[in-house]
Amino acid sequence: MLVKETEIHNQTLEHIEALTAELEDKFSSIMVEDSNLSRQVVSFQANKQLPIYRWYKYKEGFSAELIGYLFDKYQVQKGNILDPFAGTGTALFATSEEGYRAYGIELLPIGQTIIKTRKLVENNLGQSELSRLEQWCSKKLWKKTELEYGFIELRITLGAYPKETERKIRRYLSAINKERLLIKEILFFALLCVLESVSYTRKDGQYLRWDYRSGRTNGKKPFDKGTIQDFDNAISLKLKEILHDLKGEQKQIDLFKSPKRKKGQVFLYESSCLEQLPLLQRDNFSAIITSPPYCNRYDYTRTYALELAMLGVDEENLRSLRQNMLSCTVENKEKDLLKINPGWETPLSIVKEQELLQEILNYLQYLKTEGQLNNDGIVRMIKGYFYEMSCVIYECHRVLHKGGYFFMINDNVKYAGIGVPVDFILSDVAASLGFEIRNILVLPQGKGNSSQQMGRHGREALRKCVYVWRKE
Repeated sequence: MLVKETEIHNQTLEHIEALTAELEDKFSSIMVEDSNLSRQVVSFQANKQLPIYRWYKYKEGFSAELIGYLFDKYQVQKGNILDPFAGTGTALFATSEEGYRAYGIELLPIGQTIIKTRKLVENNLGQSELSRLEQWCSKKLWKKTELEYGFIELRITLGAYPKETERKIRRYLSAINKERLLIKEILFFALLCVLESVSYTRKDGQYLRWDYRSGRTNGKKPFDKGTIQDFDNAISLKLKEILHDLKGEQKQIDLFKSPKRKKGQVFLYESSCLEQLPLLQRDNFSAIITSPPYCNRYDYTRTYALELAMLGVDEENLRSLRQNMLSCTVENKEKDLLKINPGWETPLSIVKEQELLQEILNYLQYLKTEGQLNNDGIVRMIKGYFYEMSCVIYECHRVLHKGGYFFMINDNVKYAGIGVPVDFILSDVAASLGFEIRNILVLPQGKGNSSQQMGRHGREALRKCVYVWRKE
């Protein structure tokens, strides 16, 4: 690198650091390290022991405990609650249990299916259904058929199961297809819950990791996921777990019939939040709580590919899903946001004027032209992420009541040694759109940057935060 280029390089880095320090100073009085928050509470981990919530392991979610803590701390008023990135519905069901009417927006079919199945179970389950599920558990009815039912395989899921496991899955699908709708839905849901454990794969953020026994290592360092569960044992244990929790839920319904325990309704929009949010009524929600995809290159269409394939998503639909999601992977193409909604000129003009973001984008673009980024799509992804999130924030402000709260769980990220303070940038945009930034609650323990980043730029803990914004 020439001396002049080195000088410009260093000046740009210094400018980014100065702009970051300015925002840190702006928000320093409302940044709080909260000892009540842990990585378990702001992730799925704390749900692992909760009946019903524990059925499906959705690592990208957050816990019901976190919702209770935030709603108590900030005295959220009863009314309508929204989660624009609903995932598997933790926010919806946790708030509905407390009497709120809960609305969720979710694009991925796996999340939609889990939410719909849970609604079916809560609203329609009776003793006859419990008895039929017990028969499936005790008699292992899927083993009594020789018929095999097909399912879609994608390029990224081909050969995901041992041959005998694949045959058992096909027989199981054939057997449940003869059941009435509610039983079939529960049994199919149970199948989705065990796919990873009976496969050669493990979810690993940006992709599926393949066990060496699959034959798909492609010369990489062999990965051993440990025990690959037998299908019959895995599905039996899952059905027993579901039955145990459903019986407990049924007892609670019988014991507590007071109006005080009346649950709120749960509503689901099967759509992208960019498409659905503009259609929602203004000033309609008392709180929004959500954890959007992080700006970290994680591709949910890959990590949940086994489930999506089982749900009938083919290659074309998979590509469409990936593009319609919030931009968080390097494969996302730039969205024409004004075509989606011509009314987004305000949030887009605000994010274009966010100086720190623009300086980071300019610097990363320079690294891209110099061939110093490990993927050319990083700049496009980061730009898309913040531009789209600005539109989401704008719409969330529009649909909140005055005095309503917006809670967001999110991580900071780092690329090419440059820290991207997602919390500062999004909070700055939110303030420009009319939110009062009440708090940025910081987890006591930060998150380490990726192994690639550590190798080149050293270890640096990245903040994981819960943003607390209020509509003035």
